[in-house]
This record gives sequence, structure tokens and C-alpha cells, in this order.
Amino acid sequence: MFEKLIKGALCGALAFGALSLSETRPAAADEVIELKLAHFLPTANGMHKDFMEPWARELEARTNGKVKVEIFPAGTQLGNITKLYDQVQAGVVDIAHGLRGIPRGRFERTGVIELPFMTGSADVASRALWSIYDEYLKEEYRGVKMLALHAHNGGLIHTTSKPVRTLEDLKGLRIRFPSGPIKALLESLGATPQGLPPGQVYENAQKGVIDGTVFPWDPMHSFKLAEVMNHHTEVGGVYTVSFWFAMNERTYNSLPDDVRQVIDEMSGEALVAQFGGWWDRWDDWGREASAGAEVIVLDDAERARWEAAAEPVREAWLANLAEDDPEIRAVYDALVRKIAELEAAQ
Repeated sequence: MFEKLIKGALCGALAFGALSLSETRPAAADEVIELKLAHFLPTANGMHKDFMEPWARELEARTNGKVKVEIFPAGTQLGNITKLYDQVQAGVVDIAHGLRGIPRGRFERTGVIELPFMTGSADVASRALWSIYDEYLKEEYRGVKMLALHAHNGGLIHTTSKPVRTLEDLKGLRIRFPSGPIKALLESLGATPQGLPPGQVYENAQKGVIDGTVFPWDPMHSFKLAEVMNHHTEVGGVYTVSFWFAMNERTYNSLPDDVRQVIDEMSGEALVAQFGGWWDRWDDWGREASAGAEVIVLDDAERARWEAAAEPVREAWLANLAEDDPEIRAVYDALVRKIAELEAAQ
């Protein structure tokens, strides 16, 4: 009996060892490498249609079929926005694209780009973020191979029934916010910030639970929000939010050299440089979907009032972060310098 137990335990250990080796060994030369890519967006969204779907198919083509990529968008088991980073870090998925601010409390250095009135340009924000990644941001993303950081064009205030023409018009409105700094700004202006994932905004606006949201133009098309948002206030770069696109580090390191080379060529600076043009197109779709709605563009004097109201919010946010991270001001200064350089070159 004892001998049988020993043999059984030994066989089990050998089987476990064989399983572990099979999970970590490099793929054979003729073996198809199957990768899972997850994100939180509907397939109608520009980031799926113009970015992630073509990126996956190009990776397959440039590796001559050695790699196959299966995509899991919003609505699938692996497309939960709150779990994406944990999934890619743990290797549940191989590649993921997520929103920096969900869940909250992570990647605070990256979130500095989301302070009010940093820049209204997706191209500038994305390039600026990537330029400081190695020096200031890399340590925030342990366990992953970062493929790109990017941000969207300047956001607007979209409302269902009450137009926002001045600071005072925000008072009492229940507005969905995208990030901590914008929540603080809305609170300072008398609005009532509401925390919601992007996919829940339509339903809550339709039911009257919220009065509006802050988004760029794109979700008016991709999330069909033009059906419930009737007024759109162009504040002029009041905010942006940032996104990450990453691969599990162990997966990346286990790939053949030629596949890693292709991934390197398709990511980093070359990929980051495309987001400006993409966002311009995606925002155009949102504007087209909103044709006939009221678009309010603040004049210079009113915009200056918004910027003045945002300054103490920005300073308070940086001071709070500095209590835990003494380098946060250096991160901010580096971004401001790079943004100024990029905007001057445009």
C-alpha cells in the first residue's frame, strides 16, 4: 500500500513538472503561438477597428502565421475594464489595453497627464507620455512589457438637457467623471461627480440618473451617446485621459527572437505616433453622429475663467501626490516641458 502511494505521488509530481515545463517552454519552430488580447471597448469603437484589430492581424501577417491573436472586447469574459491589468500581469491574457484610471489608485505618475488643461491634443499627450516612460513611468508597470501609452484629444462636457455656457451652469449637475483630477475640478465648480465606466453612461443618461458626462467626441459615435446627449460644450483641452497597451512580460520573453522583433517594431514610438491621427478621425465620427445637436464653444474670456478655476485643483492634486511620491513634481515638470516643445513644433 505504501509503495503504491509513493508511486502515485511520484507520477503526480512528474506530471505536474511536465505540465509546468510545457507552459513555460519556448514554442517549437512549427508550432502556432496563440495569444489572447483583451480590451474594454465595443467593436464599433475606433480603437478596436483602427488600432487593435489591424495590429493583431498585422502581427499575424508579419510573423508568417507563426502567431495567431484572438481578441476579447467588451462584453466578453475577459473584457472587464476593472480586471484588465491584473489579467495581463498574471498571464490570464497575453496582451491587454486598458484605461489608466480604472480601477482608481494606480499609475498615479501616468495620471499627471490628466490634470486639467495640460494639453488638448492626443498626439502631443501621447508622445509626451512615451518620452518620459523609461525615466519616470516604467516602475509603475511591473510584470508587463509596455507596448504603448497614449491619451485622447481634449474632452468636452456633454449634457442631456441643460446646456453649459459658463462655469456657473455646472452647479447642481450630475456629471460622470473620467479621472480623479476632473472629479476634483467638477466638485470645485459645484457639480456632483458621478463615477461610471464608459459603457454605463448611455443607460444612466437615458434614465435621468446623470445629467451629462465628460468625454472626447468619439463616444458620441462608438457608445451611441449622441442619442442621449443634446448639448456639447467645447472647453478647449480641459482634460485628457490616458491608456496603456501592454503584454505579459513572461509571455514576451518566451517568444522566439524573430517574433519579439516584430512586436518591438510594431510598438513603442512607432505605435504611439499613430494615435494623434486616429483620434482626430474618431472624433470626427462623434461630431458627425451629433449633427443637429447644440455645440457651444467657449470664448477666450470664459475659457480663461475655467483655467483660473483649474489651477488650484491642479496644485492641490500634485501636493497630495507628493506626500507619497517626492518625484511627482519632476514628472509634472518633465511633461510640461515636453508638451511645450511638441506644441511649438506643430
